[in-house]
Amino acid sequence: MMACPQGSVQPFCTLVVVIPLIGVSTYVAHVAWGGWERHAAVLPQSYYELVASAGARPLLLPPLRTAPTGPSFGAGEVIALLDGLVLTGGGDVDPAAYGETAEPEVAGVNQTRDESERALLAEALKVDLPVLAICRGCQILNVELGGTLHQHLPHVVGNDEHRRAPLVFGEVKVTTTPGSHASAVFGSNTIVLCSHHQAIKDLGAGLIPTARADDGVVEAVELSGSPFVLGVQWHPEEAGDPRPFAALVEAARSYRSERTTSRANAAL
Repeated sequence: MMACPQGSVQPFCTLVVVIPLIGVSTYVAHVAWGGWERHAAVLPQSYYELVASAGARPLLLPPLRTAPTGPSFGAGEVIALLDGLVLTGGGDVDPAAYGETAEPEVAGVNQTRDESERALLAEALKVDLPVLAICRGCQILNVELGGTLHQHLPHVVGNDEHRRAPLVFGEVKVTTTPGSHASAVFGSNTIVLCSHHQAIKDLGAGLIPTARADDGVVEAVELSGSPFVLGVQWHPEEAGDPRPFAALVEAARSYRSERTTSRANAAL
């Protein structure tokens, strides 16, 4: 995207290439590489490469354990620098965050990551920052807005089609709502890769379900009144699907342009 100051003569103005900055949340895990073995911030390459291939610069955002004010430290300042946010997949959200006690099947809870991502998301929603929330990220979105989760989906739907085994991705057919971002990005019906044993139960404030599986499970949500807040329960990054990342980056360019214009007008 290129822009010139309003009222300038095109051949004589400086063309500026706008590269949106997209924050991407990461995991922390005990990992080994080369001869090293450490706790490290890690993320599958597909997340940030799909952001980059859509024309944005990904900035990785690890959860903070030792920051002065805890995992939420500096969330507002970070969001002020960004043009978009991706909340990535991972372990289960702590059921205490939505007022429940963990069932035996709950696994991979990381309260530091929960708090970090919820703080970033809360600040993003305050300023209408474009957000793409993937799998766990979709659940974080719902919980942050006051919603709840089915802690173990097979107990509800009577099948394991959404996660046939831990760490296994399986195909699920979803149907989107006409006129939604989900429909514009994925079409009316699509086959997606899922690996989730939890799902949205009670919707968070302002969220609208915009895709469902054949068994009725909510597979995508959007935030009413926001330019672009899309949560998908599946894993487009595992399928190498560029479409939701391209849609996020397009929304981020618009956000960046509007923010730049507002600041320029305020300086006059």
